[in-house]
Amino acid sequence: MEDKIRLTQYSKGAGCGCKIAPNVLEEILKGEKNTTGIKNLLIGLESNDDAAVYDLENGTALISTADFFMPIVDDPYDFGRIAAANAISDVYAMGGKPLMAIAILGWPIEKLSPGLAQQVLSGARAICAEAGIPLAGGHSIDSAEPIFGLSVSGVIATDAIKKNNTANAGDLLLLTKPIGVGILSTAQKREVMESDHQKIMIDSMSKLNKIGQTLGSIKGVTAMTDVTGFGLLGHCIEIAEGSNLSADLFYAKIPVIDGAKEYLAKRVVPDATYRNWNSYSTKTGFEKGVNVMEAFNLLPDPQTNGGLLISVNPDCLKEVQDVFIANGLAEFIEPIGAFKSKGEKTILVLN
Repeated sequence: MEDKIRLTQYSKGAGCGCKIAPNVLEEILKGEKNTTGIKNLLIGLESNDDAAVYDLENGTALISTADFFMPIVDDPYDFGRIAAANAISDVYAMGGKPLMAIAILGWPIEKLSPGLAQQVLSGARAICAEAGIPLAGGHSIDSAEPIFGLSVSGVIATDAIKKNNTANAGDLLLLTKPIGVGILSTAQKREVMESDHQKIMIDSMSKLNKIGQTLGSIKGVTAMTDVTGFGLLGHCIEIAEGSNLSADLFYAKIPVIDGAKEYLAKRVVPDATYRNWNSYSTKTGFEKGVNVMEAFNLLPDPQTNGGLLISVNPDCLKEVQDVFIANGLAEFIEPIGAFKSKGEKTILVLN
């Protein structure tokens, strides 16, 4: 009986598509972002960064983050893997080394068996082992919908911390994974996904962003974040606005996951894409010749454990590209954009 359970049918939102809309989140956090006066807190709410960072006063800092969501795939083991990789990514996005994780589990006991929850935890434990950290404990509740994620602690040298608001005009943008997994996950929920695309989607979402730890030691990496529920467009806007800049995106250079455009042609689009676009449309412009309808559906597509979005000083591009190649990411070495002085639009999408 349990092998026929489809976890995605028990959640109203999938993966990072569960995120509260950017403009609504801004309203919720209004007046709550002033953490700058707290001793030793190097990064808090004020920067919209991926994790909090606390100075340990010995040349290193503690990274702390939490991330959880409702199922984005039907298999409980894969759900655990994806949720764990997504949470650990916040530490990598700061340039840090993860140390340990604590599980966050909400489970509708009357609807789904404890055995399925155990499979979720097994998947998470497998990813934690791949990251070289223990799944050291956790907390669980009986909830209306299945929820899973991790609270993750990490460490980093204080002079190697990567923020999402420190890019410079002229810096180039690199991305370590293709976009479009939100479209594929919607195709799965609507039961129109081809089996080959399902494997591609799961492989992408469960892949650790380990390269972030290496990039943390490179001075020419000026800013970094991971692309999640706000889509490539939203997270690029976060870096640009935080750095008081604008950016050009080279649309033809942006990698797209296999199958995404095929499902777009069938009008398979996550609801969260429209939510994201409503938050960012006034900040985005398009050069003549760009396929605006396609770009509108791809750039705000919510990603779950998406790639790292990296701002790189042009003088260090070769060094970063060599790291990409050494980590099996040779297909992503071409810049997908560049930062520039602040203009009328935060993001201009070019051919």
